[in-house]
Amino acid sequence: MLEYLPQILFIIVLVGAILFFIKNVSSLKRNINLGKDLDRTDKKDQRFKKMMRVALGQSKMVTRPIAGILHIIVYVGFVIINIEVLEIIIDGVAGTHRIFSFLGPVYDFLIGSFEILAFLVLVSVIVFWIRRNMMNIKRFLSKELKGWPKNDANYILYFEVVLMVLFLTMNAADYQLQLLGAPHYAAEAGISGSFPISQYLVPIFDSMSIDTLIIIERTAWWLHIIGILIFLNYLYYSKHLHILLAFPNVYFSNLDSLGKFKNLDAVTSEVKMMMDPEADPYAEPEEGEDDVPEKFGASDVQDLNWFQLLSAYTCTECGRCTSECPASQTGKKLSPRKIMMDTRDRLEEVGKKIEKKEEITADNQLLDNYITREELWACTTCNACVDACPVGIDPLSIIMDMRQYLVMEESAAPTELNNAMSNIENNSAPWPYNQQDRLNWAKEEV
Repeated sequence: MLEYLPQILFIIVLVGAILFFIKNVSSLKRNINLGKDLDRTDKKDQRFKKMMRVALGQSKMVTRPIAGILHIIVYVGFVIINIEVLEIIIDGVAGTHRIFSFLGPVYDFLIGSFEILAFLVLVSVIVFWIRRNMMNIKRFLSKELKGWPKNDANYILYFEVVLMVLFLTMNAADYQLQLLGAPHYAAEAGISGSFPISQYLVPIFDSMSIDTLIIIERTAWWLHIIGILIFLNYLYYSKHLHILLAFPNVYFSNLDSLGKFKNLDAVTSEVKMMMDPEADPYAEPEEGEDDVPEKFGASDVQDLNWFQLLSAYTCTECGRCTSECPASQTGKKLSPRKIMMDTRDRLEEVGKKIEKKEEITADNQLLDNYITREELWACTTCNACVDACPVGIDPLSIIMDMRQYLVMEESAAPTELNNAMSNIENNSAPWPYNQQDRLNWAKEEV
């Protein structure tokens, strides 16, 4: 029975981690589904191609070459190195050792590639840490990154360093055990795997006994797989949730031209009726026509659509949107990154209230309590933030929905905008001149 104890413990840890991950995914799905319905099932081919180009191909990351190339290294390393996790899981459950080693030269190539990638990831992560903590890059110094957001980013970097070091240590000890012909590690076919990086760590283990090496190898092996499982479940609480959500977010992102804004059907119908000389303003609406929405625009997360809520969880907090925002660059309070972070924080708060079966009141909502009116009206609607985002997030759509609420529900637009709208209503132009006086400027003598 004792010989199966490691396998039993491994299965318990694995199942526990998977169940906790499923619970987190369930909470995530519930929160996103709080949003209003939105049909993004059209143009499937176009959406798939965009997802392959932007999410898989990282095409928008390399617009900033240094950060982009480093990110691609970490991204590729994350995807490919984790192929070995499958072998670790099988070995852990079955009690085997390097079960895929029968692949021979292919296996040697894979393990060698994993090690080279692990080393490159290690170097890239160190450079990321230096850029984020020592180089005073402006987009990493914004006040919305103080506290948890900055710590979260650093925690992930530390996590990746530890995982890569454990991976290389595990391989180095394993390689030495194979060289020494240790039972369970040595194979008749020779050395299983290729170790282009970890072989340089082998001299550290030269004077150690087989028992000591087994302890080191097993400790690194257990800490490595447990670390991966912890990392998997940490994602829900971290900005690195984009590792999982970037693909669906890009797939369901808006395919219309950036300058196209949505119109409310209820308002459009009213305008068309006003402009139709044959329309009866007192006629009853036809059966099947949509009712007037109970609320125009958005003041809280439940008023946004599900894609906007998905995007809030997908936000990488990279700050590319804010660094491109002209309002932010000219000292205004607006930060598109903060808009997404505030939306996610409020959504998490609402989700926790639902779990506790507490009432969700308007005393604390997205508008005013998280996002101020000054931020909303600072936006120039230029779409620079939308164009800059590497994963298809649209902060502007949230800003516009909240502006719509302010104008149509509270009549709380800035004085300048109210004057312009009054002039358009009265004079058919934003300027305070009668239609008959519009060309007076042309009659003036120069």
